[in-house]
Amino acid sequence: MRIILTHEQADFDALASLLGAYMVDETSLPVLPRRMNRNVRAFLTLYGTELPFIDPRDLPNEPIELVTLVDTQSIISIKGMSEKTQVHVVDHHPKRDDLPSDWMVRTDEIGATTTLLVEAFRNRIDMINTIQATLLLLGIYEDTGSLTYTRTTSRDLHAAAYLLEHGASLDIVADFLNLPLSMEQQSLYERLRQNSETHYIHGQTILIAHGDAEDMEEELSTLAHKMRDLLDPDALFILVKTRGGVQLIARSTSDDIDVSRVADHFGGGGHERAAASLIKDGHLEHIHQELLQILPNYVRPGITVAQIMSSQPQLLSPDTPVEEASQRMQRYGYEGYPVVADGEVIGLLTRRAVDRALSHKLNLTAANLMNAGNFTVQPGDSIDHLQRLMTETGWGQIPVTHPDTGQIIGIVTRTDLLKTLTHDRRVSGKMNLAARLESVLPPARLALLKAMAREALKQKSALYIVGGFVRDLLLERPSMDFDLVVEGDAIALAKQLANNYCGRITSHSRFGTAKWHIAENRGYLVELLRQNGEIQPQPFAANLSETSYQPTDLPETIDLITARTEFYDHPTALPTVERGSIKLDLHRRDFTINTLALRLDGHHYGDLQDYWGGLNDLKNGLVRVLHSLSFVDDPTRILRAVRFEQRFDFNIEERTLQLLHQAKSMLDRVSGDRIRHEIDHILLEERSGNMLARLQELRLLSAVHKNLYWDEWLNKKLQSSKEPVPEVFLDLGDKETLSNLNNERISQTLSYILWLIRLPSQTTLEIIDRLKIPKGLSSEIIAASHLWRDIPSLAQAPPSQIVARVENIPPMALYATYLANDDEQSRKIIYDFASKWRYVSATLDGHDLRALGIPPGPVYRYLLKTLRDAWLDGKVSDEEEEKSLLYELLEKQVSTHN
Repeated sequence: MRIILTHEQADFDALASLLGAYMVDETSLPVLPRRMNRNVRAFLTLYGTELPFIDPRDLPNEPIELVTLVDTQSIISIKGMSEKTQVHVVDHHPKRDDLPSDWMVRTDEIGATTTLLVEAFRNRIDMINTIQATLLLLGIYEDTGSLTYTRTTSRDLHAAAYLLEHGASLDIVADFLNLPLSMEQQSLYERLRQNSETHYIHGQTILIAHGDAEDMEEELSTLAHKMRDLLDPDALFILVKTRGGVQLIARSTSDDIDVSRVADHFGGGGHERAAASLIKDGHLEHIHQELLQILPNYVRPGITVAQIMSSQPQLLSPDTPVEEASQRMQRYGYEGYPVVADGEVIGLLTRRAVDRALSHKLNLTAANLMNAGNFTVQPGDSIDHLQRLMTETGWGQIPVTHPDTGQIIGIVTRTDLLKTLTHDRRVSGKMNLAARLESVLPPARLALLKAMAREALKQKSALYIVGGFVRDLLLERPSMDFDLVVEGDAIALAKQLANNYCGRITSHSRFGTAKWHIAENRGYLVELLRQNGEIQPQPFAANLSETSYQPTDLPETIDLITARTEFYDHPTALPTVERGSIKLDLHRRDFTINTLALRLDGHHYGDLQDYWGGLNDLKNGLVRVLHSLSFVDDPTRILRAVRFEQRFDFNIEERTLQLLHQAKSMLDRVSGDRIRHEIDHILLEERSGNMLARLQELRLLSAVHKNLYWDEWLNKKLQSSKEPVPEVFLDLGDKETLSNLNNERISQTLSYILWLIRLPSQTTLEIIDRLKIPKGLSSEIIAASHLWRDIPSLAQAPPSQIVARVENIPPMALYATYLANDDEQSRKIIYDFASKWRYVSATLDGHDLRALGIPPGPVYRYLLKTLRDAWLDGKVSDEEEEKSLLYELLEKQVSTHN
């Protein structure tokens, strides 16, 4: 086993060097130190799941053959090490004289160790993602003061430029770095860090550092702030020898340690969190020892919510207007406010929800926008309990209530929690679905997917399958259709794929989307993949030639989409699109269960990405929106929520259901095309009846149109529409037209006709107009609606009259009327027409009439129709009777003209 280690109390250069060394040699395991600086831990809290680090407790129990030390020349003992273990060192500090002679050491006098490792892998790694690039940039920026320290070299700048070109985020970097130090401060800061020691007193982490600064004239408090922020002890004490004596600078981040009392002991003062003292008479070493002796008297044990909460919290009532909430957020700077009714917490209003509501010019209240829930902690609750609650609820601000009265007495925030996180955190594991993916896809389709992933890797892009395919894969109901998202340039990737293989590309540059058309080339493409050895034999096939691959194993087209984020200029509008990360791309989706992504490129192949809690909701059977304005942004999601709920036998999550009801009136503002598109999908579902019944229950159909409804009669008829259509009805229409209707399209057409057939004519026309139903389907609906009303009047009519009424009715309209009728006589009329009456015709034709000397003209139609009606009504039964009737008709024609 090979491992990578760095120093304890790790900074960003140390952590980034772990990553860099791993990218140089992915066979080595990058092991996290047990203690890390505060900002490093905060970074890992947010982004750790996307990085390859290993907790030392998770190391396999195997011998260690090689240890790579980065950003340090001191090694700690790890189980599995022995005398045979080799040690390689990569560092930017001068080489120590006391290192073992058999160690391989590389040191360079540059700004950051990370730079050395970026130089080592940059020509060997095809792609790095945004989080990796950002962490590496943090390593360089922190140790070079954002490229401003005097020890910074041009090599550091080149490495930083490379990382920026590959997606490093300066916004994230800015969030985790502090202001640069002067040269004198840098020098003292390094000496203080070298001479720092950590003590654990009553469960609190106390850092004591000392140094000599007799020749320094710059202020020291900046160093205290930097050391406190980076190393994050519960208390920091700096002892510096100056011209005027020994300067004590004390900082505390815990209510358990009042540093002013410590400073007072040495003749100084201050407040609980910051204090100082100048000790004029005394040696630094003696003061150091005295400080260690007295500290147990001033440190209180344990950390509870009471120590990190803020008192007198800002609270909102449910009816607080969004404008007022925004003003308070701007004034006080808080990111979230508890919403309280009658002394009880009922939700949390976040800045994100407020900003989105204002951008849409919505006049809503806190109750409309809040994340609903009654989550609180008490002053005596532990930090671990607080962290679990924040993780489970997603709330970044938790109200604190009095244990006896229940009164809200404070608030504790995510920032408060980050300051008190323990030093030892496990990196969350990942789920890999590679085996499951390969078990469900046909070999040719899988081979094409892998070929696409390889090309994406060459282009330094990440490729993901996203959305419904991943959801259904986890639900063990896999489909063959998938959406592909590219963290990079989807259009460039598509063009290269067409160039490498075949097909043509259509693209939309505004949205960064491309469609790869391969329908006409699928046979060639399958053969090309097979010849290249990219298609693997199916299980139990003795060799590749025994495996059969069909061109239809491949899709006709493949859509590639550039990862993007969306903004809605106003409710119900189509979104404005900007390029974004996969995380932002997934956040624009409708529900958490559709935010899962499966990465395909490089060593990430098969990794499941779950940024928004989709896996948890999938396990719990919940349909949940990602934010409180989701239905406002796109009201068609209301219909989709019901569709997914009923398809999977899930439940719409309680708060999501609240938001759905609040937004349902907005369906009236959505275009008919978009509404119909969602209904089209519903009508094709196996459980479409359940979905439409649920829409009726939630009063959503009447929100689309006041007279649109669903009932049990419709549910019964809908089920019958899904059964195969009898041949006698399929034979009615134009063969070419009917051949273009697959079973799903037929069922969908019948569903629309049956849905509207009973409604008054005017109402039917209004709904057709509301849903912008296409002309062809509209004609069928109207024809069926009219026939539905006329059929009872034909019960006693002769066949010829019935035929005249129904023979021009479109086949699906006729069959829908047949299904809709519960009266057997009416059904028999329609069936008799379809099965026998429509085949009846006169034996004589136009040629016979011409042979009799009758001039062509409208009379032909009259004569032939009369003869046909006679056959239908039983007035003639053979050819002789037919001829007699013809002569009789001709005589009448002559007498009429005379």
